[in-house]
Formats: sequence, C-alpha cells, structure tokens
Amino acid sequence: MNHAGLSWRDGLRYGLLGLPLAFCALPLYMLMPNLYAREWGVPLGALGVLLLATRLLDALVDPWLGRWSDRLFGRSRRAVLGFGAAAAALLALSFGLLFLPQVRGATALLVWAGACLLGTYLAYSALTVAHQSWGARLGGGEGQQGHIVAWREGLGLLGVLLAAATPALLGEPALVALLVAGLALGFWAWTRAPYPTAQVHPEPLATDAWRPWRQAAFRRLLLVYLLNGIASAIPATLVLFFVQDRLQGSAGWQSASLGLYFVCAAISMPLWLRLVGRLGLRRSWLLGMLLSIAVFLGAAQLGAGDMPAFLLVCALSGLALGSDLTMPSALLAGVIHAAGERGRSEGSYFGWWNFASKLNLALAAGLTLPLLAWLGYQPGTRDPEALQMLSLAYCLLPCVLKALAALALRFSFTSNS
Repeated sequence: MNHAGLSWRDGLRYGLLGLPLAFCALPLYMLMPNLYAREWGVPLGALGVLLLATRLLDALVDPWLGRWSDRLFGRSRRAVLGFGAAAAALLALSFGLLFLPQVRGATALLVWAGACLLGTYLAYSALTVAHQSWGARLGGGEGQQGHIVAWREGLGLLGVLLAAATPALLGEPALVALLVAGLALGFWAWTRAPYPTAQVHPEPLATDAWRPWRQAAFRRLLLVYLLNGIASAIPATLVLFFVQDRLQGSAGWQSASLGLYFVCAAISMPLWLRLVGRLGLRRSWLLGMLLSIAVFLGAAQLGAGDMPAFLLVCALSGLALGSDLTMPSALLAGVIHAAGERGRSEGSYFGWWNFASKLNLALAAGLTLPLLAWLGYQPGTRDPEALQMLSLAYCLLPCVLKALAALALRFSFTSNS
C-alpha cells in the first residue's frame, strides 16, 4: 500500500494494537519492580539482577524474531496474523501469571517472576516486531511514516494512561483483565488494517539477520537511540521510588503525576508532527532532548512536599516524551527506505531496534537498582544521604546520557531529515 495519506479509519485499525502493547509495557518496567520489592519483600538487588538477566536473554532473541517476521511477510498475510495471534495469547497468559503470582516467599517469587518475565518478553517482542514491520512496510515519505507512527504511539499513550491508573484504582486483577480485552480488540482491528503490498521473499536467516549492521546510517541512529533510551528508562524505572520516598507523595499524587505525564505526551504529538514539517525529524528530536535535559535539571532541586512542582516537571517531560515516541521509528523507516530495503528487511531492522529497547530497560533496571542498594537506598528509607543518591540517579544521570545522545544525533547521524 503506497499512497499520499492514511485515512483515520486505517490509522485506527493499524494503530489500535499499540494500546494493549503499551498497556502491557508500562507495568513491566514501572509497576512490577515496585510491587515485588515493596509489597512482597523481594530484595532490591536480587530483583535488579533478575530484570537485567531476563531482559538480556530476551533481547538476544529479537533480531532473529525480526528475521522470522520478514519470512512470514514473504509468505502471506495469514502467516503474519497467525504468528501475531499466538504471540498475543502467550503474552496474555504470562503477564497474568506475573502480576497474580501463585507463590510467596522471596526465592519462590524470584523464580516465578523469572519464568513469567521470559514468556511475557518473548511474546511482547514477537508481536511488537511484526506490528512495527507492518507499519514500516506501508511506505510513504516522512509525513506518512510520521502519521503511521503517531497513530500507533498515540493510541499506545492511551494504553499507558489506563495502565497507570488501573492498579491504584482497581488492582492487579483488573490490570490483567483489561490487557486480555485490549489484546483481543487490538488484534481484531489489526486483521482489518491495510496490508503492505510490496513483498520480496527474504534470503536465508543465517546471512540476513545481520543485514542492518551493514548500513552506517543504521549504526549511527541505533547509537543515538541507545543513549537516549537508557536516559529515558532510568527515570521510568525509579519514578515510583522517587515520588514515594524523595517527595513523600501519596498514592493520589502518584496517579496524578503519571497521568499528567502521559496526557501531555499525547497532546504534544500533533505539535511535534507539525514541527517536523518545519525542522525535519532530526532537528525536532534534538529539540525534544534539550527540553528533557532542562526539565530534569530542575527536578534535581525537589524534595519532600514538592509534589505540586513535580507536576510541572511531569507536564514538561511529557511534552519532551512526544518527540521520543514520534521521531526515532520514523527516522528508522527512512533509513530502511534509503538503503533500498523497504518491503524486504523491516523485521530485521525492527528486531535489532527492539533489541536496543530491551537493552535500555535492562541496563536501567539491572544496573541502577543494585547500584542504589549498594549506595544505601532501600524502599521506604528516610535517610537523607540515601535519598540524595536516589535523586542523583533519577534526575542527573539521565541528563548526562541525554546530552551524549544529543551530541551523537547532532554530529554523527548525517541524514538530511
């Protein structure tokens, strides 16, 4: 399918699956560590090691899932959707068992969480790679790809808002039930979405899984994505600890801050798309990074009782998040097109892309949580030095990484976009 624009119906049909995928993702990296450590007594250091190990194992599979996805696209629409249906079913089962564990005790919970996380991550990766590849194969220039990504990520933000509010208001059983319903509805809509028409039968898996690495533009873009992604994943992993212990905010403040963050991200996406028309994808993304750095430098000054000021931080960082959600995937689609790979290797590219996403989250949780434990921070502490370490990790470390990403984007990625 190659046309100048995408109707709102087609955008909705394609993008709706982004809602349950984002709904699933937020609890995995934000709620799950807090729940297992604070509520069920799993040691923070051991939990961080588990998250790092499972994320890394999962990430290693992503490039080959991407190549498998390419082969399925080379066969038929039915093969792609059958693969997606199996992944959605596994995702619903593993996610449900993760948040409704049938065991107690730190050791048993660690083993249970490890098995459930592997199933959840694998299914999530398979479904996400196929869905992203589908969108990239729809083609179009910067404008259309920006809108395709915006439909997927915009509906994903709605899923994030639901995921942020559901546990506090309705509890974990409702979280699981909503994910199952969302996956069923999103998959049904996906089966009615426009199907990419350009198809090329892929070459053997052993050679083509590494195809993206032959492109210098891909390597440069992936470096930027890694640095920026780790910078974003650290505060996402630590935000509940920061609000509960550093700011001493109530459950109501926590829900309000998360909700405002994602609402502002959703509102900002049309504004970022408009800015792309003037500045291009690369300069618009750079502007979003600089805004994020400024906001988190301000957040480093906050302490107990500063929840109203933190709402402003959430609003402005949400605006910056809109650029992170819109620009990178659209830039990747441009790299694929410039390399002459459209309709052929999108799965391989997005497989490595998701490998980088998993690596971001793995490093954020797997290194930051044990580091904080080593520095003396434990959930619920009121020790000033420990809380200062938490503040430095939440606010200043992401600024350093964002600055490195901005420099890499400015000087290394030489696309005209």
